[in-house]
Amino acid sequence: MSVTETPDAEGTPETEEEGVILTVTEVAAAKVLELREAEDDASGLALRISVTGIAGPEYTYDLTFEPVAEAADTDIVYDQGDLPVMVPADSMDALQGATLDLPGVDGQGGLVLRNPNRPDPLAGVDLDLEGTTAEKVQQLLEQQINPGLAAHGGFAELKGVEDDKVYVLMGGGCQGCAVSAMTLREGIAASITSAIPEITEVIDVTDHDAGENPYYS
Repeated sequence: MSVTETPDAEGTPETEEEGVILTVTEVAAAKVLELREAEDDASGLALRISVTGIAGPEYTYDLTFEPVAEAADTDIVYDQGDLPVMVPADSMDALQGATLDLPGVDGQGGLVLRNPNRPDPLAGVDLDLEGTTAEKVQQLLEQQINPGLAAHGGFAELKGVEDDKVYVLMGGGCQGCAVSAMTLREGIAASITSAIPEITEVIDVTDHDAGENPYYS
């Protein structure tokens, strides 16, 4: 099942219901129920949503139909309208407060998962950064950040360091992307300030309205 992740729009809080990990909007639930009708024993199937890994600054997901009767004891199963939703225990924290919806762009297919949570890009990573602050930032970009952004066709480039501030330009698939500024702020900036404590602010200098060649001044 096709799903695209987008950041939670402007941090808009969702109405929380007891026992609900991830909210499915009415229009998304109707679409999923329509797809479920093509399955055998459709009425007994839940939409199982799980986090399968990390791709750059975002989680990756798997959406499948699974029999409600086969849910593990540790799974959370709850209803969103007429749609049972199943979330495995190891995905609950990463999906808490997320929303499954239809795309807001006409003609765009699939489903959109708006998740306010972001993975820790440095979890389990043993970094050995050396040299000046600028050299440390460059090493971090090359070793950890850009390999993840490459999966999205993008990259981050160091444009300068001034006192405790770092200036970063995003290019490739990241430039002009509606969510790239948030990706920088929540993913790349968190990586840099966590790995290099002397940096307290990361500034995006990309001209996201430009064409293929953003400028920096």
